[in-house]
Amino acid sequence: MRALFPLLLAGALGACTLGPNFETPESTHLDAYNQALRARGVTMESRPDPRWWSEFHDPVLESLIERTVTNNLTLQQAVQRVVQARQGEAAARAAGLPTIGGSGSYTRQQLGLRGILQSRGAFDAARGLRGNTTLDDASPGLSDRAADALSNGLNAATRPVNLFQAGFDAAWELDLFGRIRRSEEQANAQTEAAIESSNDALVTLIGDVVQTYSGLRAAQALARAQEANIAAARGLLGLTQRRQRDGLSPQIDVENQRAQLTSYEAQLQPFAAQAQQAMNRLAVLMGRPPGLLDDELGPPRPIPPAPPRLPVGVPSELARRRPDIRRAEATLHAATAGVGVAIAQFYPSVSLTGNLGLRGVEISALSSWANHFYSAGPTISVPIFQGGRLTANLTLARSQQVEAALAYRAAVLNALGEVEDSLVAYRTDQAQRDKLRQTVASTRTVLTLARDRYDNGLGSFIEVLDAQRSLVAAQQQEIRATLSVTNDVVSLYKALGGGWSQQDWAAMAEAAAPSRTPLPFVRP
Repeated sequence: MRALFPLLLAGALGACTLGPNFETPESTHLDAYNQALRARGVTMESRPDPRWWSEFHDPVLESLIERTVTNNLTLQQAVQRVVQARQGEAAARAAGLPTIGGSGSYTRQQLGLRGILQSRGAFDAARGLRGNTTLDDASPGLSDRAADALSNGLNAATRPVNLFQAGFDAAWELDLFGRIRRSEEQANAQTEAAIESSNDALVTLIGDVVQTYSGLRAAQALARAQEANIAAARGLLGLTQRRQRDGLSPQIDVENQRAQLTSYEAQLQPFAAQAQQAMNRLAVLMGRPPGLLDDELGPPRPIPPAPPRLPVGVPSELARRRPDIRRAEATLHAATAGVGVAIAQFYPSVSLTGNLGLRGVEISALSSWANHFYSAGPTISVPIFQGGRLTANLTLARSQQVEAALAYRAAVLNALGEVEDSLVAYRTDQAQRDKLRQTVASTRTVLTLARDRYDNGLGSFIEVLDAQRSLVAAQQQEIRATLSVTNDVVSLYKALGGGWSQQDWAAMAEAAAPSRTPLPFVRP
């Protein structure tokens, strides 16, 4: 063993690592987003703001995000998955270290020797010694004493015995072919994938909060606009009633306007329901029961306006910013390491094992070194026939590597597509919102003119109704278009991976203050 151990140790230190080494995939070579040059306010000259939601300049929204990131239950579950992955990483790392264990035992054994000794004639031989006259006459009774001693020895050997034992055992697998190192590499990559999953959950959560909050403010804006329309419809109903009493308008004008008023009042209720549902949704995202945010969020505020300038960076940075792409890369890394693990299983496994302890038929024997025992030596396990299991594992690992590589490519293409789609939606919704603002101004003027003509007896009430309906529809469309533009900004930042790159993590952690959003779930 003394001669073999240095050789085994030298082999372990110079061991090879089987399987392919992971290389970071190349990022996209695109120089610019196709739609970035066509959308107003979009620039690629700088990176997106890591705290992009602050560009809306809404302190209520910022406070909501801070509390939601801290208390969201889904995000906390993602953090626990990171904790679990780290423990798997620690377990894989421990597989390459020696293991030492202690043991103690007590057994009462019946060895079953009586039948064996009887079959061999041992007891008959002991009886044959008694009274044997062929022994030396100078030692009278020697045959009797020998017979008694032999009989007593045989009887003692066939009785049950107590066996006490205590000791230590140790084992160390020498990672000659890198199976343990590849397993550790695989576990590390799986931990990185779990971290990126939590980052992705964080990006999604912040986007959901902003979009839900914007939907709340849009519902409140629609309700306010509808209340103004109801008030205007009541005024117009009073006007038609006076004209009807004066004989200037028929009763049908009064009934048409009353129907229009009740229609507006009926349309008000869904807007109130939408606002309440949005507040409930924000409370749940924050990990609180529905209704706890009603007093805080009940007072209306404007829809968060889109910032005048949107920096998006360049496509080559997208792979470093998007958590789902980094997760796909970590998954590919884990699959690549898995190929090395599968290859190493074809090679011998060498372990150093040993044990040391004390044993005896009485417990007091455990205190005497004379009762010690030990064993030590290498153990070599060579796979000879596995029924195709090792080959199947290797084929499976290589297939998983190819699948992970395809998933990475798909994640990159999907990210580019999401950014381009968000830019298209942002550009077109901006144009639609601007046109609808002009439409609202024009229809408001038309309604004013129609009412003046009707009041002076120069126009029909149908003109007033048409203008009124057009104004209400245009106002609602404008509010919804404003919400769409804000949601497009959120979708764009989500498509950009939240706005930050890998290099931004350290800066964000350093700049974080108690009044800022804590980011305990990410690391540089």
